[in-house]
Amino acid sequence: MPGEYLHLRLRVNGEQHQLACASHKTLLEVLREDLGLTGTKHGCELGECGACLVLVDGTPVLSCLALPQELQGREITTVEGLADGPRLHPLQQAFAELGAAQCGYCTPGFLLAAKALLAEQPAPSREAIRQALAGNLCRCTGYLKIFEAVELAARRMAGAATPGGQRSAATEAK
Repeated sequence: MPGEYLHLRLRVNGEQHQLACASHKTLLEVLREDLGLTGTKHGCELGECGACLVLVDGTPVLSCLALPQELQGREITTVEGLADGPRLHPLQQAFAELGAAQCGYCTPGFLLAAKALLAEQPAPSREAIRQALAGNLCRCTGYLKIFEAVELAARRMAGAATPGGQRSAATEAK
């Protein structure tokens, strides 16, 4: 029914939310319109571009194809949930330092897909990175900087930073 509303309890970025929303809304629409989490982007809305990718219990999910009522009781992570307060996640830092984000529209999906990959494979090969990010499209880059940023973040997350601080991106990109 067009006028039907659902009462939902969603856990997003570690916070519990209770809301009522139209039954036809996708997770993408609920995140953006009802919760104000606009980091998740509208792209193709067909599940082909990856701009709307979020993590559900650590697994990449295209939010334009997901129904929020099916995700109650599960942990949903959006790009807003990556940073630790003012401290960027190593992936966000590496993307910024290496210029992996140009217009930035596709970046949230890439960041979350990369986070899921690094949770499973802390030191992935370039081919593993390419495969993990294959569902994300970018019209601005040739993907090389994106792959390099994921590799840099992986090294940093594995403890490749020097004891006195992090190495520069130029040094670590070599």
